[in-house]
Amino acid sequence: MSAPADLLKVPLNDLHVSLGARMVPFAGYSMPVQYPAGLMAEHKHTRTAAGLFDVSHMGQLRLVGEDAAAALETLLPVDVIDLPVGKQRYGLLLNDDGGIIDDLMFVNRGTDIFVIVNGACKVADIAHIQAKIGTRCQVIPMPERALLALQGPLAVTALARLAPGVEKLVFMTGGTFTVTTDERAIEVFLTRSGYTGEDGFEISVHQSDALALATALLAQAEVKPIGLGARNSLRLEAGLPLYGNDIDTLTNPVQAGLQWAIQKVRRSGGARAGGFPGASKILASLADQSGVGGLKRVGLLALERVPVREHTELQSSNGVRLGEVTSGLLGPTIDQPIAMGYVPSEFAALGTRINAMVRGKAVPMQVVAMPFVPTNYFRG
Repeated sequence: MSAPADLLKVPLNDLHVSLGARMVPFAGYSMPVQYPAGLMAEHKHTRTAAGLFDVSHMGQLRLVGEDAAAALETLLPVDVIDLPVGKQRYGLLLNDDGGIIDDLMFVNRGTDIFVIVNGACKVADIAHIQAKIGTRCQVIPMPERALLALQGPLAVTALARLAPGVEKLVFMTGGTFTVTTDERAIEVFLTRSGYTGEDGFEISVHQSDALALATALLAQAEVKPIGLGARNSLRLEAGLPLYGNDIDTLTNPVQAGLQWAIQKVRRSGGARAGGFPGASKILASLADQSGVGGLKRVGLLALERVPVREHTELQSSNGVRLGEVTSGLLGPTIDQPIAMGYVPSEFAALGTRINAMVRGKAVPMQVVAMPFVPTNYFRG
């Protein structure tokens, strides 16, 4: 199946088509949702070996200048200034009400701060960052860069053959490496991170080298191509929120359970407390762990074998509406229906039973801890 011709193409579009991928519209791009093996096989292969994802629709940019870290810190409720060179951190770009404009990753590379934002948000994100801090540092978009993610327990085995030294990295660290392929040596910037809950790497490469890099990686016995469908099921099993589904501009980070991403130095009593958009609301929420309107993001496990999809209504046992599912599917690894959703805090305790209304039928669900599948990040 082909995506509409007016969609933008990522650098590896022709490779995906040649591999038999089903292409779909995503964030304005033509993207592979799955390959002939199918979502379940791709998901399980990533959990047991190594899967290669094309995420070149994501936005990449550099912040350059002596004031870049301090400037970025005014937009995020996290510690940017103290981040050591070579270290990566998860961040939340906020609006003035404390809602989440986007979630992102950034790395202190010494000479700049390298930032990756979500594909559907990148144009607005870059414009927002430029408008807010463009007078304090250079904000340099990098549309010439492709982005590949190699994920799974054997990802390091496959990549280390081509780029010796990557095995020395630990989770949330990165650096510049040379990948040796049959065609040529390719310089990349990569981090040991990803969005699947598995060990792995995200690899930024010039688009002119993307095909050679992908071809070399797919030639490794451990590696198979994986589409966006399995990327979604893997991140949900890992309990990771998806922007636009589980978090958005109306979501307070505490409500979403993302308070772990707010370091002590930015909290009340910290050396650089506040100073970010929506700080008063977020710091108040941190103080009482309330979230917005008392709602909390929770993990849900269906007690019957009925998949529960996003926008499914959640009810109490006596039929009172509590909220709705924001992400949900049959978890391929645990072979049980899982979901995330927002419910009032009094229904957020582990073990609480609630009902999901699927085609008029009440499907019993239980609030459980996330991640649904243990993570396998390499921390050394």
